[in-house]
Amino acid sequence: MNTLTDVVKAVQSRQRWVVTSHARPDGDAVGSVLGCVQVLRAMGKQADGYLGDGVPFIYRGLPGASAVRTSLADPSLYDAVFIIECDSFARAKVPGISSLFSINIDHHMSFKEFADVNYVVPTSAAASELVYNVAVAAGVTITPEIATVLYTAVLTDTGSFCYSGTTAQTFAFAKAMVQAGADPVAIAQQVYFSNPASKMHLLGRALATLRIEGAISWMHVSEADMLASGATEQDCEGLVNWALGIHGVEATAFFRESADASYRVSLRSKGRVDVARIAETFGGGGHRCASGHGVEGPYEVATARVLSALRAALEVAIAARS
Repeated sequence: MNTLTDVVKAVQSRQRWVVTSHARPDGDAVGSVLGCVQVLRAMGKQADGYLGDGVPFIYRGLPGASAVRTSLADPSLYDAVFIIECDSFARAKVPGISSLFSINIDHHMSFKEFADVNYVVPTSAAASELVYNVAVAAGVTITPEIATVLYTAVLTDTGSFCYSGTTAQTFAFAKAMVQAGADPVAIAQQVYFSNPASKMHLLGRALATLRIEGAISWMHVSEADMLASGATEQDCEGLVNWALGIHGVEATAFFRESADASYRVSLRSKGRVDVARIAETFGGGGHRCASGHGVEGPYEVATARVLSALRAALEVAIAARS
């Protein structure tokens, strides 16, 4: 594992940077990429943001979001890549970056040391905290624009400061961002009260499938639901939380059908069930309270496998508590 000093030295010795994160980017991925681009530019570097699936609708108003690209035409134009909270080059869906010198920044327990420099702090609530650490170590002043994107990242990745990884350090970071110019009210309104109508229509279809079994809940959307709602992949973000926000439910799963009839599964927990361990058994990963993975269909088979794992994990959690 590398240190913060290693990261700063690597940045100082290279001029032209790609900054990217995982496919289907969430708020932490978007905010951290935008923040890292601005930090690198403040250090006198050339830096461009790339997200293979683009910037989701609710984050397009963030400073610098309109300049993010989806494809890298010529990797030789760059010296190095920052790849943020992503466990492989392939998962970024930006072909060509694996040939560049690489820095991996991550805060997931299921991290992988695949880059030339790996700066990982699993105790951080969001990757944006690590981007902030790089900025401070490099002597970069946190502008209101940097503060805005980094605050957005930590707000969304903690579930509005609801997940179990939220600590005093998390609030100290959020406070620092607000003091540097982030407007928490404006950011919250943009993230939570600016959803496209297609997402609301998709939510209605998802809730119609809601099932509850004791302390476990689950729901799904099909390809037909996506088409009928006029929804995009980005509209699926956060829908899983509606199934978790039920009294007595400890863990939940959201199944999103893919075009090949496989499923993308989002797992969430209120803390007693470690869903990261479940996701890892399916080849995925994430955090104790928020993880994801893929699973082969059909739906009945996919749900049977995932629910069996959730039931077993819940039994272990109950036994440990008694």
